[in-house]
Amino acid sequence: MAAVAALLLSVGACSSSEPSSSDSSSSKKISGKVTVFAAASLKESFTELGKKFEADHRGTDVTFNFGGSDALAASITSGAPADVFAAASDKTMKTVTDAHDTSGAPAPFVRNKLEIATPPGNPKKIRTLKDLTRPGTKVALCDKTVPCGAAAQKALDASGLKLTPASYEQDVKGALTKVQLGEVDAAVVYTTDVRAAGRKVEGVEFPEAADAINTYPLALLKNAPNAAAAEEFIALVKSAEGRKVLTDAGFLQP
Repeated sequence: MAAVAALLLSVGACSSSEPSSSDSSSSKKISGKVTVFAAASLKESFTELGKKFEADHRGTDVTFNFGGSDALAASITSGAPADVFAAASDKTMKTVTDAHDTSGAPAPFVRNKLEIATPPGNPKKIRTLKDLTRPGTKVALCDKTVPCGAAAQKALDASGLKLTPASYEQDVKGALTKVQLGEVDAAVVYTTDVRAAGRKVEGVEFPEAADAINTYPLALLKNAPNAAAAEEFIALVKSAEGRKVLTDAGFLQP
């Protein structure tokens, strides 16, 4: 009887240990730093998603480098260590793909359209894109090499308008800041930036923006230091939860 009892205990111990061993081998945990290079217009939504990612994956640290897509692309092709690149246009992403610095083909994940930002109350009574060309009106634009600047120029060209801005900024947040500081009367930025600024600016929509909508591509980088975690971050961006965060920020679905 003693021998039988010992045998039963031994079998029970083995059977209870097997599931835990199987579970540990099937669950792949990720950890470490994830470096994301992203267009400045993604700052608010990606920061929110980064916090969500860290909460879901304890032991991870999502670090962002926000800026003009052209400058970010140049940094990547020059060897800057990064895991993920989210650009504000296909053209700037092409700089990275042409250098064979992506792992697989980039995928579009959102679109964005332009809007005019003015100080609260719209002191200059700007109602149309043409109003930006009125004498004495100070306007900030993104540099033409930056996606938001290229889109603004496309809208102006389509309307047959010529505009000499008071300043060219290296990214969309720079142009928006000029409005918030009262240094210009208006800036051509993205709808998402106007929404993110809240009551600090007033937005003016214009029909020509429909002809200059930018598509944002997302890619895992070829030499990603933390490819496993980077793939999970990309999955979060593309998930239903990620789409909701981006849509709530004003982005359009691709």
